[in-house]
Amino acid sequence: MDSKGRIATVGTFDGVHTGHLAVIGFLKTLAASRDLTPVVITFDRHPLETVAPGRAPLRLMDPSEEAERLRSLGVEVRVEAFTPALMKLSAREWMERIRSGLGVEALVVGYDNTFGCDGVDMSVADYARLGVALGIRVDEAPVVAGVSSSAIRKALLSGDAESAGRMLGRPYRLGGTVVKGRQLGRQLGFPTANVSVPSGRLVPARGVYAATALLDDGQEAPAVVNIGVCPTVAEGLAPTVEAHLIGVEADLYGRLLTLDFTARLRGERRFGSLSELKAQIASDVREAECLSSRGYGDGA
Repeated sequence: MDSKGRIATVGTFDGVHTGHLAVIGFLKTLAASRDLTPVVITFDRHPLETVAPGRAPLRLMDPSEEAERLRSLGVEVRVEAFTPALMKLSAREWMERIRSGLGVEALVVGYDNTFGCDGVDMSVADYARLGVALGIRVDEAPVVAGVSSSAIRKALLSGDAESAGRMLGRPYRLGGTVVKGRQLGRQLGFPTANVSVPSGRLVPARGVYAATALLDDGQEAPAVVNIGVCPTVAEGLAPTVEAHLIGVEADLYGRLLTLDFTARLRGERRFGSLSELKAQIASDVREAECLSSRGYGDGA
């Protein structure tokens, strides 16, 4: 560890949304003014996965993605394993630990950002009083009203990709390996890549979306993404995430495909015939191309 002191913030940064960005910006400003190193202390899983697994939310980002995104913001990132032992630490024990272990001299705490097994009942003023005793200055983080990871999850689960994108500050991103599917899209003239989404990741509500597809070789293309069970084609199918990459004809099996969701074009519905479905898909493709030409989906 270097000899320079640190200013830290502790929490779950799932999605690294605009509210998180405001906190981190504040952290960096204070760090520069006090000649301290800004550090974000986060976890290898959502705390509820340890505290109450049945209430743990679906993630907006994998922990590794979260850490990479945080580092790109110019802060030091410490990822703690949220074990039962860590869960039992009090707020005071937490602060003693980061003071002695990381040289933390200052701490940025939000009004709803608590840590320690007794933190749920603590205010920023309570943390500040602890800080006085331990030699840690406590500053209150700024608040971006209406923005939270839970609000983003709620928007995506209702199909509102645009609101989710505004809160995130970028399109919602979901990716996985392309696996062999039912090839129903190919039969309709619109071949699709069937994306195997990692467990625990949030999949937006069923429907058809405009997106930007990013391939593992850096290629980007506008895409139409269907999330659902294809009710017009067959009965009893399991839900899938299938993307038609506009203008791309490459064999994608086994490759990593990432999707940045721009907007929901329509809900899932049953059509009267395959020809009616094909006409609707063609319309979806045109609309997705139009959204792409307007600059939606920056791939950030």
